[in-house]
Amino acid sequence: MPGPGTPRVLIEMTAAGGTLLGFVTWDRDEPTGGNVYNLALITELRALGIDVQLQKLAGPWPDGDASTHLMLARALRAAPACLVDGIVASGSPDVVAAAVESGYAVTIMIHLPISDELSLELAERQRYALLESRAVHAASGVLCSSRWAAAELGRRYGRDDVGVAIPGVTPAAVAHGSLDSGPPRFLSVASLTPTKDQLTLVRALSALADLRWTADLIGSDQTDPDYAARVRAEIVAAGLAERVMVPGMLAGRALDQKFDTADLLILPSRIETYGLVVIEALARGIPAVVSAGTGAVEALQAGVTPDSAETPGTAVPAGDPDSLAAVLRRWLTEPMLRDSWRQRALARRDTLPGWQQTAEAVLAYLNRPP
Repeated sequence: MPGPGTPRVLIEMTAAGGTLLGFVTWDRDEPTGGNVYNLALITELRALGIDVQLQKLAGPWPDGDASTHLMLARALRAAPACLVDGIVASGSPDVVAAAVESGYAVTIMIHLPISDELSLELAERQRYALLESRAVHAASGVLCSSRWAAAELGRRYGRDDVGVAIPGVTPAAVAHGSLDSGPPRFLSVASLTPTKDQLTLVRALSALADLRWTADLIGSDQTDPDYAARVRAEIVAAGLAERVMVPGMLAGRALDQKFDTADLLILPSRIETYGLVVIEALARGIPAVVSAGTGAVEALQAGVTPDSAETPGTAVPAGDPDSLAAVLRRWLTEPMLRDSWRQRALARRDTLPGWQQTAEAVLAYLNRPP
């Protein structure tokens, strides 16, 4: 049993000769980037011989009460070392601190700081920021999914040891697209929230009504139903209801089919720590337009090699529909630009990181020297 003074080497040998690691997350199967990352990481850790004990906790995370905090406390003590999703840990700093003080190693995996969700009232964001700061300082370690996010967390919370484990991607077939069979098709995949900022995309598209195109805005409409309703209402008001589809959340084959017919991914997020969907698009040879000043720019540059350094897409200022519309107009009207971005995306397919690299980066961080 761990005790005070446990060394920073967090992975311990089990009696069976393997290694034991707890993984605590929330009991929600919605295919968000964070959830996809967690499941892929667990699969690869197990493939590397790690005995990962997954615990999915019910509760209104990141908020909690006495009963949910008790569940978390027990989960953090079920193995000598534990990875815990930031949605669960960041609202429960006292539980994290108590586990670490008792000799258990707790590393928080932050996919998006809980205070960064723009749909929250300012007072609520400030409350979450304070809780998250305490949790980050109490934890044995903190991991995130991009160098951009690590720098931001370090600046925000004053930790200089934030680790990075870049998301991997599962190989996929090249997308057929629709340029040969119909209007160019835009694709956006993200929950409908102010943070992901689909309204900016709709406003940009409304300035392109004179051109041929269609768009799919895919993502949960239950995370922020009021915002989702605003997106749909603005699409109707702009006269785009026949051109912009908002089907809600899709997964599996249904989502794969949307990727297969897409020609350009658009991720207009105001805040994005990485943007897993960007490398999922690149894995299919689909270029992307992302928001400047976010971690999605890092995703767009994933897999860069000396002979493929040109970007398969571009970045535009976040929240600026005019700039986004100008870039999309160029893409729609300049065949050479479309072909250039497509060829660059195709060139990236064999250079993108896999999930084994992600798992190895996590293990290297967990076993870092004191």
